[in-house]
Amino acid sequence: MYASVRRYTGNPGLADKFASRSKDIETIIRTTPGFIAYYMVKTPDGAVSVTVCENQRGAEESNRIAADWIKQNMPNIVTKAPEIHAGEIVVTTAAATSGIRM
Repeated sequence: MYASVRRYTGNPGLADKFASRSKDIETIIRTTPGFIAYYMVKTPDGAVSVTVCENQRGAEESNRIAADWIKQNMPNIVTKAPEIHAGEIVVTTAAATSGIRM
C-alpha cells in the first residue's frame, strides 16, 4: 500500500470549508486508481489529507485529482499549493473491535 499526505497551511478554517464539500470530495477521490481510504484532519493553520491506495500510481494520481478538484471548485480559497509527502506504507494497525460495546 502507498499513501499520499497533503498538508495545507496558512489557511485557518480550511478543513471546515473542505468538510462542507465532503460529498463532492468523496465522489471524486473514490475515482483514484486502487483507492483504499481517505482522511481529512483539521489543523490550527489549515488541513492535512491522507489518501491510501493499493500502489504508488494511485497515490500519485490522488495528488493530481485533488489539485484539479481544488482548481475547479475552490481556487479563491486554496491559494497555496500543499506540501506533499508520499510513500510506501510499512506499518499499519487498527483497533480490535470484538467485545467492544458502545
